Amino acid sequence: MPRDLPLSNEKLLICFDQDYLIRDIYYPHVGSENHSVGHKFRIGVWVNGTFSWIDQQGWEKKLSYAEDTLVTNVSIKNSALGIELNFRDAVDFVIDAMLRNVTVKRISGGDAEVRLFFHHDFHLYGNDIGDTAYYDPELNAVLHYKDMRYFLCNCGTMEGEIGISQYACGQKEFDGKEGTWRDAEDGLLSGNPIAEGSVDSVIGLNLVIPGGESRSLYYFMAAGENYHAVEKLQQLIRSRGVEHFISRTENYWRLWARKEPRDFSPLPPEVLSLYRRSLLTIMTNIDSNGGIIAGNDTDLLKFNRDTYSYIWPRDGALVALALDNAGYYEPAARFYSFCAETISSRGYFLQKYNPDGSFASSWHPWILYSRPSLPIQEDETALVLHSLWNHFTLYRDVEFIKPMYRPLIKNAADFLCMYVDDETGLPLDSYDLWEERRGIFTFTCSAVYAGLNAAAGFAKSFGEEGIALRYSKTAESIKDAMLHHLYSKELGRFIRGLLFKEDGTRQQDTAVDASLSGLFYFGVLEATHPMVQSTMEAVQKMLWVRGPVGGIARYDGDWYQRDQKNADVQGNPWFICTLWLADWQIAKASSRAELSTAMELLKWCVRYATPSGILSEQIDPRIGRPVSATPLTWSHAAFVDAVDRYLKRYSQLL
Repeated sequence: MPRDLPLSNEKLLICFDQDYLIRDIYYPHVGSENHSVGHKFRIGVWVNGTFSWIDQQGWEKKLSYAEDTLVTNVSIKNSALGIELNFRDAVDFVIDAMLRNVTVKRISGGDAEVRLFFHHDFHLYGNDIGDTAYYDPELNAVLHYKDMRYFLCNCGTMEGEIGISQYACGQKEFDGKEGTWRDAEDGLLSGNPIAEGSVDSVIGLNLVIPGGESRSLYYFMAAGENYHAVEKLQQLIRSRGVEHFISRTENYWRLWARKEPRDFSPLPPEVLSLYRRSLLTIMTNIDSNGGIIAGNDTDLLKFNRDTYSYIWPRDGALVALALDNAGYYEPAARFYSFCAETISSRGYFLQKYNPDGSFASSWHPWILYSRPSLPIQEDETALVLHSLWNHFTLYRDVEFIKPMYRPLIKNAADFLCMYVDDETGLPLDSYDLWEERRGIFTFTCSAVYAGLNAAAGFAKSFGEEGIALRYSKTAESIKDAMLHHLYSKELGRFIRGLLFKEDGTRQQDTAVDASLSGLFYFGVLEATHPMVQSTMEAVQKMLWVRGPVGGIARYDGDWYQRDQKNADVQGNPWFICTLWLADWQIAKASSRAELSTAMELLKWCVRYATPSGILSEQIDPRIGRPVSATPLTWSHAAFVDAVDRYLKRYSQLL
């Protein structure tokens, strides 16, 4: 289920699903230590003796954010209960707490006694072993803790009452026990004060609401590494009030999203709205250590018992490039610092990393066909150089680049120069960007070309002309080899690459792949070059997905996350791949009128975003619903990048 409403301050990330239930809680790193692991944090409503959980039938929901902020604006209504609730949630941009303002309105019938219940299903450190939940009478709050992870949960009325009306702590998920949430369904919690092991808890607040009137209440969840930390946060929240923190967070993010004084007039309002929403969504997937997480959606656990909550250097580099071009220096700079700390001594990046910089889980083997095999995707190393050079050309921050020059830039560039096949002149084999096959690929070669040219630019800037010449000559020789080995005269276009076979030979992979856009995107050839033109026309013709939704598939026959009922189409449409087509249309446009085809693709992205403005990795080709990680950080970055390219090209054309 998509995570429609992510909220974060780069340490505490909370993700809501389409039913407006908290499903993922990350702390103290975005992408690491998920303390709920996809389990539901339920909300229950009891009205005059009738009870309902908000993910049951009968509720109408509108999930969105306050415009250009990371503060939610959620409305849920149950006509049978005669009740409507409006929620404003925020993760404060400074303190590690989620804060919620709730307005409860009686929309039909007479006076109502209303009891609101908030359920907590923590799995601290990602498991349910050895947790404790207990009611603290001094704080009048419920706490969950294990080792160095503490969460304090509380609620109260806006009229000044502090603390909860009801509570219960209990056990779950073993010995036939469903959980303490069942205790709420009669409107009365047992008051059990403590439970250990696999535990959950519920807190409740009782209200009386006259017919047609409203009452307001608050809820908050504070995170810390010990009891004192969450106790101190509760004292701070009590002293200033929940609304203070929500309002200041709303003001901060609106200022952040609108900080660039740019001319956005060529954009339709819905495209500008998704542009800003994409920037904000990207920020929810950036950790305080600088890592840019691919996606935080634990529903992927159902696929292979792993997630996208890692830093892929490729994804991160392209996200950082989009942030830089949009004017957001600081988060991009922190990513490059993260890369400088994680690159191997031999000058390459491995597949993916944890937010603390350690090597993450991987399926790339270190031995293949009984021979040692470097488990890398070479484009990941090259694209960090490419994006870092873009950063430097924008900001000329010599002091920032200086400590990275040898350990990151030269280290990586020397590896790229060394990792070249003597026979073909192309980079040696590695895994493709889709992480599915090993060989030599057009996208990877294009990225290496760009990375070496970036390194040459750095070397020249630092006065090392000889080294700059070596890097640029290697880049040009790779380009020449690409034209010789990866362009098919018979097909009249570039091929995907050369596959690495068990006997050590290479076989042509002639598939049309959306990643062939790397040819113009990374500057190997101009977008209007006949070889690029024929290749991208093939991408558009062969990969535009048949059916009512459209969009570009990765390649024909792509089965990743594809439903069997969609076996007759090329694959699921990907936002990234569709936006690459838009990038090409922007790059080759010779008039503003010719930009209209790209604008239609930008509007396509708006159409298939969730109502709250979240872009998934893929969508279902029949109904357009999100598939796979939602949100996917790269999808949002690709949208930001395409919009910025559109605006730049628009200003250049008449």
